[in-house]
Amino acid sequence: MKPWLDDFRQTIEAAHPRLSSISESDSARSRAEGAWSTKQILGHLIDSAANNHVRFVLAQLKDDLIFSGYDQNGWVKVNGYQEASWRHLVDLWRAYNLHLHHLIAQADETKMETLCARHTLQEIAFKAVPPTEPATLEYLMQDYVAHLKHHLAQIFSSGEH
Repeated sequence: MKPWLDDFRQTIEAAHPRLSSISESDSARSRAEGAWSTKQILGHLIDSAANNHVRFVLAQLKDDLIFSGYDQNGWVKVNGYQEASWRHLVDLWRAYNLHLHHLIAQADETKMETLCARHTLQEIAFKAVPPTEPATLEYLMQDYVAHLKHHLAQIFSSGEH
């Protein structure tokens, strides 16, 4: 197994108990005026998992990496993460990411490594790829993990968790 994929699994497993230890009231608190609460950040990561799940599957069924973005604030609002149970969100986040780990682990290696000249990673990736440079599905998958780790660091950076 690829080291980054092992790291993804370890990140999920290490974050789960830390997330579980956050209280319902702490998870609902916003860190700054106008900023997402911890619940909303984790909800955003669930939305990211859902959108990238579709991308990871479709990328193995077609010859490009052209995908639309999504309205992140709209998704967080419509899903009502602020009002959701923290425990439910933590369990859903863990389960969804373990499934994505499984999907990635059994993905076709050739498809993952194929350079795609046609992509929208300049728009949808956490770390954008210029449209003039080719990209791979593996890059998109690794980028997903980097995005997840970025937001987990936001959650845990307060020192309370």
